Amino acid sequence: MQVEEWSKDKDDPEAAALCCYGGLCEGSSKMLLRFVAGQAVSATTIAYLSWLAQQLGEQGVRRVVVIWDNASWHRSKAVRTWLAEHNRAALALRREGKVGVQLTPCWLPSKSPWLNPIEVRWAHGKRAVSEPSRKLTITEMKTRVCAYYNCEELEALAANDVP
Repeated sequence: MQVEEWSKDKDDPEAAALCCYGGLCEGSSKMLLRFVAGQAVSATTIAYLSWLAQQLGEQGVRRVVVIWDNASWHRSKAVRTWLAEHNRAALALRREGKVGVQLTPCWLPSKSPWLNPIEVRWAHGKRAVSEPSRKLTITEMKTRVCAYYNCEELEALAANDVP
């Protein structure tokens, strides 16, 4: 199948790209997806991590390994500071006998996506939802992605969603 690259029409009010954060639960095929309103930045990364910790905490998970590439919004000072504060708070909660999910980042070497187990799923998903004959709308793309990964479409994360 040949996939054609579509260029953005300058009069088109819709975004040219769609950003989505995803988490893959080990031992299952469950994906925890959140789309982003706008671009991926440190603030939306923090909002996703907070949401992810809450979702997994409700399932009794105590520690999550977050496998990341070298995207600037993953390695930013704001994200690293938030992670340290979050992990201290999670540990304090666990000492009180409450649920606290620690997030441990695992940084991948540059240009080595094959080391991240979610990348294979992203590649298959992109091929499955794309339409070679036309450009999909953002709504169509979100619907297809959620259907492919069998997940609920939640409200998009925004930079001001930081807890």
